[in-house]
Amino acid sequence: MSENSWSEKDGYSIEEACSLLSDKPAVSVDKHSPLASTGCAASTGCGASQTCQDTQRDASVETSVEYRGYSGRRRKAAVLLIVIWSGTIALHLFSWGFGFVVGMTAIMSIHAVRVLTAQRLLVPKPLSDEPLCEWPYVSLLVAAKNEEAVIGRLVQMLCNQDYPSERYEVWVIDDYSTDSTALVLSSMQTKYDQLKVLRRAANATGGKSGALNQVLPLTKGEVLAVFDADAQVKPDMLKRVLPMFQRSQVGAVQMRKAIANEGVNFWTRGQSAEMGLDSYFQQQRTAISGIGELRGNGQFVRREAMYSCGGWNEETITDDLDLTIRLHLNQWDIEFMLEPAVLEEGVTSALSLWHQRNRWSEGGYQRYLDYWRLIFSNRMGWRKTWDMFMFWMIQYFLPNAALPDCLMAIARNRLPVLSPMTALMLGMSLVAMFTGLRRISKESGECASLRKILVTLLQTMRGTLYMLHWLLIVASTAARISVRPKRLKWVKTIHQGTGEESFEF
Repeated sequence: MSENSWSEKDGYSIEEACSLLSDKPAVSVDKHSPLASTGCAASTGCGASQTCQDTQRDASVETSVEYRGYSGRRRKAAVLLIVIWSGTIALHLFSWGFGFVVGMTAIMSIHAVRVLTAQRLLVPKPLSDEPLCEWPYVSLLVAAKNEEAVIGRLVQMLCNQDYPSERYEVWVIDDYSTDSTALVLSSMQTKYDQLKVLRRAANATGGKSGALNQVLPLTKGEVLAVFDADAQVKPDMLKRVLPMFQRSQVGAVQMRKAIANEGVNFWTRGQSAEMGLDSYFQQQRTAISGIGELRGNGQFVRREAMYSCGGWNEETITDDLDLTIRLHLNQWDIEFMLEPAVLEEGVTSALSLWHQRNRWSEGGYQRYLDYWRLIFSNRMGWRKTWDMFMFWMIQYFLPNAALPDCLMAIARNRLPVLSPMTALMLGMSLVAMFTGLRRISKESGECASLRKILVTLLQTMRGTLYMLHWLLIVASTAARISVRPKRLKWVKTIHQGTGEESFEF
């Protein structure tokens, strides 16, 4: 997940608000396409028609509500942090505080049981014998900056998909690379007809989001797929992922992310367990019609859905999490695919992990500050809104409330008042991580045995220890963005079989 490199603004323009609040545009539909039910179909002929693309570009967008909730991000973060701290302290001071926490924990437990016991959604069969003209046209997008070490490998994988070459294109956006990335891409263009390269100017802005927005008008795909330069994919990826769009409400599909260099050290093994945890919750939450989330690498987005959201947001630190919220606010669903997975390099040091997770934490927290009015207006529906609130409590409320809770517990010589919620969070994490890792093993064809179960249990314990870093990161991030503006400066990620990522604040 590449980073955006610009000074953060404390608000958005009304044009961006309008694009968020727009209704879905009406488009012409070819009923013979496998995506016919989606409202964004392939051409009736066997050529690469741009009917869907042109229709959407010309579609009129009406703004139903004038929304003014984007300004004052730092102020909102400070108010929220004060509310969390004062509320936690109040729970210690009032006699009914612990009873209130027990009641909330009981409510959260009901949702937890729903999540943990939900049956996974069935995965459609891969594309196989459809006529050529009925294969969806796909645009595969890669934003790259100084990626000479890995870009050739990814381009080769994408251009050798087990999919009709005339039904997909590969776009690499060279974000003014100063290494040999341009030479590598020029060489590969002579080998692959479907490879196209867009080179950005030195003064281009917007980071990854800006690069994707710049290439968007040039693409022809009904579905847009985004990959990081260090990604590794299987040849049957397109055949297996695209049938997920057969349901008209599906606006995006996220592939499971896996760590390519898992065996390097404690940090990469922890990230692998973390991906198992994430894959489990993604599957279970979508199974109860909750929130599916995009992860930046290996994400497929329906073109119609992308246009209804106004493209990628160039004012966010995590474009994938921001797009997740905007898709759900525009009544689209996001599905998750366990197999095939997209491999990426994990960071290999504590410092790199700290910088990367700070960005992820800030982007995740920021989206609630930006869109809280729309979330509370229930634009997503009660199921998604409630699911989002429950996981906000686990992911952001508890880490931010941990410090005042512990300080008050020490001062009053009692247990932390939020201990019931914390126990629920820990229990859910253990079950989810273990089950997620077991599912991945089964999908990989590994036979179940006592030894394998014990190994998975060890991975779960190690992963749980590793995940404790989130408590410190979320709390420190919330405090930082509450008191001072952030300036994010791009520092190159070096991809050479290990992932090293750092930022200067």
